Amino acid sequence: MLTTILAVVVCVVVLLAVIIKVFFSIEGDPEVVVDTKNRTKFTVTKKDDKSVTLTSKVEFKNIGKQCSTIVDCLVRPQLPFEQYDGIDARAKAEVDGVPREDDYFEAYLIEKHESIFINVIVRLAARKGMDIDTALSHMVDLPLDIITTQLGRRPWWMSKDRIILAAEEISEATGVKLVKE
Repeated sequence: MLTTILAVVVCVVVLLAVIIKVFFSIEGDPEVVVDTKNRTKFTVTKKDDKSVTLTSKVEFKNIGKQCSTIVDCLVRPQLPFEQYDGIDARAKAEVDGVPREDDYFEAYLIEKHESIFINVIVRLAARKGMDIDTALSHMVDLPLDIITTQLGRRPWWMSKDRIILAAEEISEATGVKLVKE
């Protein structure tokens, strides 16, 4: 009798697990795609003698079946001094239309089959006593890693996408002619 009850309980638990697994596979997960290929060109949003700030808009598309939360988004410039030490590169991400002065990225929901736009903001400051135009005239390509932490039906996960801010694009946006070295 006890083994029959135990067998029925085990069968019910297994059946419940299968039903839940099928339900979640039908319902699906969020899947956020960072569309770096169709980003806007970087444009100057601020410039003085020592620095320039450039901004590009990048689309984050949720092509999945569930709502996703972008918990954090940061932009990491990859410009070591060994490559070029005339510029100090800093970057951040902001949801388009929701600027923040504290560089904090507030979590943002992306409903299924919808998109949001995130501004990638890069500040380039001249170093070694140079003015910004002189420093930019020797500029090299600047890789920018967009790192996001996301939540959905499954536990959080991270993703990394890359934009290359070419020296030619910086030159075009700022009007500074590149020096051939």
